[in-house]
Amino acid sequence: MGLRRKGRSPPVLSPEFVLQNHADAASYLAVGILLGLMFEVTAKYVIIFITVQYNVTYTIDDKSERVNFYEYGPKDIATIFFYMLVAIILHAVIQDYILDKINRRLHLSKTKHSKFNESGQLAFFYLFSFVWGASILNAEEFMVNPTLLWKDYPHSRMLFQVKFFYICQIAYWLHALPELYFQKIRKEDIPRQLCYICLYIAHISGAYILNLQHLGLILMVPHYLVELIFHASRLFYFSDENKQKGFTIWALLFVMVRLLTLTLSVLTFGFGLARVENPGFSIADGNFNVLSVRISCLGAICLTQAWMMWKFINFQLKKWREHIKKQIPRKKISNTKNKLTKKELNRAYQWALTSFYADVFINKLTR
Repeated sequence: MGLRRKGRSPPVLSPEFVLQNHADAASYLAVGILLGLMFEVTAKYVIIFITVQYNVTYTIDDKSERVNFYEYGPKDIATIFFYMLVAIILHAVIQDYILDKINRRLHLSKTKHSKFNESGQLAFFYLFSFVWGASILNAEEFMVNPTLLWKDYPHSRMLFQVKFFYICQIAYWLHALPELYFQKIRKEDIPRQLCYICLYIAHISGAYILNLQHLGLILMVPHYLVELIFHASRLFYFSDENKQKGFTIWALLFVMVRLLTLTLSVLTFGFGLARVENPGFSIADGNFNVLSVRISCLGAICLTQAWMMWKFINFQLKKWREHIKKQIPRKKISNTKNKLTKKELNRAYQWALTSFYADVFINKLTR
């Protein structure tokens, strides 16, 4: 892990060296890109990595007031690469200075240690993304007027906050792919994490490229809230196994968000975009409002939501079975206790009877 002092340094460019110093290498590369701004020769190339590109300025109602919008293009790849380096650095900082210190106090097993690190990293990201996304939704008023999800499509022109939000989202989930190697994730956990990372990349990139940023944003914010509650609950559970109330809240919100996602998706692709004034397919204009694209997008969302509900139901059934198994030994113990008490009562009753007849027999003899 980078940003950590080691007693012994492994051979240069060895796998262990890369694992220990990957965050340092990312920070050096990011600083090198920033230093390129100091020189006029390199500044025009380096600026592509740092700032958001494809700025378009419009004048409102022939007045002096100007509004800046942004489109997407190939240069966004460079910007995503730079903020992917930033995500790697922040990942290492959170791991070294927060999560590792908490892990030393809790003394968790290897399995719980891996899950604690995963939930800790994702909890920070979901909290940041939820607050940021909610502030954008509040400014854009998407929640008040759902018709903005398909009205005036294609939404090829974005505000700075919207575009920068998507750039950071794609950069974060792309950085999660090499982190599977850098963090030495267990082999049995890699397929599960790789699956949801690829789903995030596909859905967020699809919404960004197909100019469905409004729909993607309004679906991401409640989803991130639910995931934040789950991972925060899991962190509290690892610190104290009696703290499980958060999972109940998560379960209720999880089902509600799945229904919300399906409702908004069907409403947007099935009714809204199908009735807009300019249906058609044009890459130059960013218009992808054709039947095949709408069905593909709606099918992808429905399949993902069905898969998530299937995983959720299996998770709840697993927890229910574990709860039943814990209750069965308790019933056995209570039944054995009851049996022992009955035996003791029978023995006491027999002893009382024998002592009574013995007293009667002795009294007769003495007379």
